[in-house]
Amino acid sequence: MTYDITAIRSHFPALSAGIAHFDGPGGTQTPRPVIDAIADALAHPLSNRGSIAPGEHNAEGIVTGTRLALADLLGAQPSGIVFGRSATQLAYDFSRTLASTWSPGDEVVVTRLDHDANIRPWVQAAERAGATVRWADFDPATGELSVDDIRAVLSERTRLVAVTAASNLIGTRPAIPEISRLAHEVGALTYVDGVHHAAHALVDLEQLGADFFVCSPYKFLGPHHGVLAARPELLETLRPDKLLPSTDAVPERFELGTLPYEFLAGTRAAVDFLADHLDTSATGTRRQRLIAAFAALEAHEETLRTQLDKGLSSLEGVTIHSRAADRTPTLLLTFEERSTVDAYRFLAERGVHAPSGSFYAVEASRRLGLGDTGGLRVGLAPYSSAEDVDRLLTGLSEFLTKTKENRS
Repeated sequence: MTYDITAIRSHFPALSAGIAHFDGPGGTQTPRPVIDAIADALAHPLSNRGSIAPGEHNAEGIVTGTRLALADLLGAQPSGIVFGRSATQLAYDFSRTLASTWSPGDEVVVTRLDHDANIRPWVQAAERAGATVRWADFDPATGELSVDDIRAVLSERTRLVAVTAASNLIGTRPAIPEISRLAHEVGALTYVDGVHHAAHALVDLEQLGADFFVCSPYKFLGPHHGVLAARPELLETLRPDKLLPSTDAVPERFELGTLPYEFLAGTRAAVDFLADHLDTSATGTRRQRLIAAFAALEAHEETLRTQLDKGLSSLEGVTIHSRAADRTPTLLLTFEERSTVDAYRFLAERGVHAPSGSFYAVEASRRLGLGDTGGLRVGLAPYSSAEDVDRLLTGLSEFLTKTKENRS
């Protein structure tokens, strides 16, 4: 296993600005091969997909190649990969389609741990269908969403369980395979928000047992759009609203309008970057190289998270709300009698970017007792370094010391 952080960082032009980025959970920085792939797609003939003109061939090749790349990344089939404008848009589209089969008395499960994009579309769809919404809670003291928390709200009337694979606010990773098994036992589908999860761990759709899994490439070094993975045979059973002349083939029947070909080209390049640059000793198929790459990434991020935890434990008046046994390297912090927004500004002035907020996980923030304000979110990414962590810890120490002096 080889993880050369200096070599990895050299591929990110944005890092030359000297900022220590801990804002990866909101969107990562972009490596040069991804930037070049987007530019290259636009620099060559490009048109609607087809088989005659060069621009048509190029568009078709981009779409086909990107489906293959994402299938490798997500352990899915290429014909089960659906592209959308964002994970939020995909959730709204699929909630409308699935809810068309719901009726009064049916039940939908959502959790208070989730990003609102995996809550509100289902709540609103259930309301329109007359279905009942059941809320699965999590333990604010530990950050854990347990299998028992899900089991408590399941019934024979449950039609869908919407659950996160990793909290974008506190990093908690619920036991998705077991949750999926429980949902399937009562005849329900699972819609898994993997936007935060896919940035830190390799996905295997079959192993997770998820019926639908969504992610966003801009969280793992790619451009801004959304991706959904599902079994093609499941997609065949769904009938979304679509334009009359548009194809009824799967997965295209779910892709409304012309796809952003240049962004898809960038996404394929992002997957290849992950496969080829995180563990340079890896060989084999792209999927095999991705397995090695994410093992190396998890080891790297675990080392930095340990450094973070140790440094934060020495700072007085800091509360860490990320406490689950299985979690991503994402920490939510609050400070005794100090504003996290002030900390955000203080760090930004020193070239350290760790933003403050609830980051659309408003239900989780409220359950933690933080209202809609949330806290300071610190997230690691493939390009995070030990030096970055030192700068963050130094900045926080200075912030806490300065604000204490100002109150004296």
